[in-house]
Amino acid sequence: MSIKRYTYILVSFAIALTLIGCASVRPRLERPSARYPKGVYYEVKRGDTLWKISKLYDVSVNDIVRANRLPDATKISAGQKLFIPRHGGDSEELKYTRTSPGVWGETKFAWPVSGKVISYFGAKKGLITNKGIDIEANEGTGVIAADDGLVSFVDENMKGLGKTVIIDHGNGFSTVYAHNSEILVKAGDEVKKSTVIAKVGKTGRANEPYLHFQIRKGHEPQNPFNYLP
Repeated sequence: MSIKRYTYILVSFAIALTLIGCASVRPRLERPSARYPKGVYYEVKRGDTLWKISKLYDVSVNDIVRANRLPDATKISAGQKLFIPRHGGDSEELKYTRTSPGVWGETKFAWPVSGKVISYFGAKKGLITNKGIDIEANEGTGVIAADDGLVSFVDENMKGLGKTVIIDHGNGFSTVYAHNSEILVKAGDEVKKSTVIAKVGKTGRANEPYLHFQIRKGHEPQNPFNYLP
């Protein structure tokens, strides 16, 4: 299934939910466990995000979205029950598949914004270890996608990180862009390298405008300088 087709299905499902809400008789929906042979149910706790839950169970955000037919990946509430499919179960078609070489091949990620690096990978501030790099830039400066990919997560107020975007680049790689003043994409969007996805800000725990940028392989943060030109 293509990315565009998947997005179309999500939109269609959201519209269908609206229509169902207006109907006098609601059709029987297939239970997630009927579509996924293995998995567990998880009750959402206060402060949870799909990104946190996906890391807890080592599955992708899109796996959870598809299993539960969620129309908006950023809207979950405490007490809500989510079906978490088994790792790797029926998720391949939802992951971004790269068709040209990337960091694992010939090319590298692009710098997401131009500016001075003010905090490096592994640097410690109190009990917090930097899992990426912090790049100083003027507030409102455009933040670009470091490579082609699929926007897998968007949060307008992620704890500590403020307005955050995560892009899945396929082959296990993802990038994180945090402390933005404005987010210009939504979960499910396919983006090209150098697409402006956000604007530099000072949301979350930032007290000055800068971009917090991470490169991850699986769920493990990598030193961005090993991948940037």
